[in-house]
Amino acid sequence: MAKTAKRSATKARTAKRSAAKAKSTKRSAAKATSVSLHIGLNAVSPTHYGGWSGDLCACEFDANDMAAIAKARGMKPTVLLTKEATRSKALGAIRAAAKTLKRGDFFFLTYSGHGGQVPDVTGEEDDKKDETWCLYDGELIDDELYLELSRFATGVRVLVLSDSCHSGTVTRAAMPSTGMVGPTLRSKMMPPSVAMRTYQEHQEFYDRLQRDVARTAGKSLEADPDTMLSHVAVSPRLTAIVTKFKPAVILMSGCQDNQTSMDGDHNGAFTEQMLHVWNEGGYAGNYAKFHAAIKARMPASQSPNLFTLGSTASFITQQPFQV
Repeated sequence: MAKTAKRSATKARTAKRSAAKAKSTKRSAAKATSVSLHIGLNAVSPTHYGGWSGDLCACEFDANDMAAIAKARGMKPTVLLTKEATRSKALGAIRAAAKTLKRGDFFFLTYSGHGGQVPDVTGEEDDKKDETWCLYDGELIDDELYLELSRFATGVRVLVLSDSCHSGTVTRAAMPSTGMVGPTLRSKMMPPSVAMRTYQEHQEFYDRLQRDVARTAGKSLEADPDTMLSHVAVSPRLTAIVTKFKPAVILMSGCQDNQTSMDGDHNGAFTEQMLHVWNEGGYAGNYAKFHAAIKARMPASQSPNLFTLGSTASFITQQPFQV
C-alpha cells in the first residue's frame, strides 16, 4: 500500500509539472492581442459646423475596407460611420484600447473624412494652426490625438492611417489638378471660411480643449505634434525627440502639408492606392516600402506622408498590419 501511495504521489507531481509546462508553452505561444478602430464620415453635423455638412462619398467605404483588412488579419474591428463617428465614441474607443493593450499588442486606427484647423492658443506663434479630424459633432484636435496615443503602454504597436487633409498652406492654394481620370474627385479639406466660423461659434470649447491637453501633458510632450508630423519615419532625430513616448507609433497620412487629400466615388485617392498595393494581403514588404509603393502610384499633387512616434526601429520593418 505504501508503494502504491508513493507511485500515486509521483504521478501527481509529474502531472502537475506537465500541466505547468503546458501552461507556460501556451502562454509563450499566445498571439498578441489586436484591436482596430475605423472612422469614416461622408458628412458632418451642420449644427456644429455652422450649417456646413461637408458631403463626401467614399469615406464610409474607406472605413469598411480598412475594417475588412483588420478582420482578415485576426483583429476585432470597431467601425464608426458618419453619425456614429462622434467625439465621445471615437475617444472612448481609443481609450478602451489603451487600457486593454499591453507590450507587443497592436492597435490599428484609420480615419477618412475632412481635415480642419483651429487657431493654436497654446503655441508660441499667434497665427499658428492646430490640425483636426472633423468628427460628426465636433473636431478632434491633433494635440488630443497625440495625448491619447501617448497613453498606450510601452511596447504597444500603433498604426494610424489618415486619409484626410491637414494643411495650413493648402488653404491658401488653388485646388490642385490630380492628373487622375475617371471618378469624380472632391477635396477633403474643410473650407477655411467654414473652419473659422466653426471655431468662432465654439471658441470656448476648442480653446479649453487645447489648454486641458497642455495642462494634462505638461512636460511629457517632448515635441510639438505639428513639428513632429513633418518628419519622415526612420528619422533618428525624431526618435530621439520622442524618447518618452511609450508606444511605437507609425502614422501614414494621405498627403503632404502643402497638398490636399481627394475623395473619390468608391474610395479616397490614398485608400484606393493603398488597397491596390496591399493586393488583398499579397504584399510582402515592410511599412517603409509599403509607403514608398503607395507614393509611387499617387499623382504629384498628392504625395502620402510617413512619420513615427516612439521607438519604431523594429515596428517599421514588419509587414503591414502584422499582429
